[in-house]
Amino acid sequence: MAIGVSSGKVNASVGSNQNYGMALYSLMVLFFMMGFITCLNDILVPYLKQVFHLTYTQASLIQFCFFSAYAIMSIPSSKLIEKIGYKKAMITGFVVAAAGCLLFFPAVTLHSYVVFLVALFILATGIVLLQVAGNPYVAVLGDPETSSARLTFAQALNSVGTFLAPYFGKYFILSALSHTSAEAVKIPYVGLATTLLVIAFILSRINLPSISSASDDEHTEIELADDTTKTSAWSFPHLVFGVVAIFMYVGGEVAIGSYLINYFKQPEIAGLTEVAGAVFVSYYWGGAMVGRFLGTALLSRFKPNLVLSVFAILAISMILISVNSTGSIAMWSIISVGFFNSIMFPTIFTLAVKGLGKYTTQASGFLSTAIVGGAIVPVAFGAVVDYYMNSGQSEATGLRFALIIPMICYAYIAWFGFKGYSDKKTLDATSLDSNV
Repeated sequence: MAIGVSSGKVNASVGSNQNYGMALYSLMVLFFMMGFITCLNDILVPYLKQVFHLTYTQASLIQFCFFSAYAIMSIPSSKLIEKIGYKKAMITGFVVAAAGCLLFFPAVTLHSYVVFLVALFILATGIVLLQVAGNPYVAVLGDPETSSARLTFAQALNSVGTFLAPYFGKYFILSALSHTSAEAVKIPYVGLATTLLVIAFILSRINLPSISSASDDEHTEIELADDTTKTSAWSFPHLVFGVVAIFMYVGGEVAIGSYLINYFKQPEIAGLTEVAGAVFVSYYWGGAMVGRFLGTALLSRFKPNLVLSVFAILAISMILISVNSTGSIAMWSIISVGFFNSIMFPTIFTLAVKGLGKYTTQASGFLSTAIVGGAIVPVAFGAVVDYYMNSGQSEATGLRFALIIPMICYAYIAWFGFKGYSDKKTLDATSLDSNV
């Protein structure tokens, strides 16, 4: 998933085609690793749940600690970038993420779930810094007319990482579920830490073009047309609705992905083992990867807000089919929700910042913070499952009822696409049409 932040401009005295190429290659690796590490949480949830004998609510703290970093660290990350620059910030992000991975070693040794959660928060802090620095760097690194294409390609590589992570987790983590300790995560995460540190070192040796603040370029901000009533980004109702929509989208997507393995494990649904279920989790995230390419064509032919609403309604339909069926129908219908998630973030983001002019940067920070939905919604999901199980219902029943929460999220997104995105004064003003 992406984070939209303020853009800047490349220092022409430093940039060159050769530098652009090397910088872009480095950033492609960055986006791949961000997607890979984030999606690996979907393997950690069922793994640590079984190892530590956790309830669903307790297991959801994995996503809570990871995604709460977006709410807590997004703004500090932006401040750090302003102080030390994009290149040093990205290097720092890799090092911090590596430190989080290395903390998995003492977490295993101490057999402490709390230490795992601390490690995940530190790991996520590094990821947040990488995302806040990476997106604008990709956007300005080259011809402005092709910035959208570069961002789309970068996000596609992010999706490749989310697609491959479950396979990695299947072979190196879930295959050891028969053990009573968390030993299986030690080597994979130490390996990830080593990889991140190597990338940080290589990045430190590359002479990257520098980026200056967008405020230095009088053409990078578009002022609102004859509207002096707006005093902040919060003055725009459609932005407020958009912040909630981002919260709902990330929350719904992460909640489903986090519990797919447990969902497929239920005899009433599919009866798969954790190892077999991991493969189908990769299809869920792979659907988002495919959808980003196909969705680009749809968004260029139809109104983005309508495409957003239709995709949200189809996501609800697929969940309804899944909870009312079993076997392959239940599996593939819930997996297909990943495809319909694909265009939601960039579309919601673009609609939310439309016409905000000088408040676009401020709005981008609010939208970035809304990614905390990935921390809150999975906890609510887990609490519903635990409630039904404590009431004597089966685990499968609890999981099916909990899927009402993502449906509520998608219902709100459908409303945002039909109605909430529209603000008459804003739509009459000059608008931004860049995708993030």
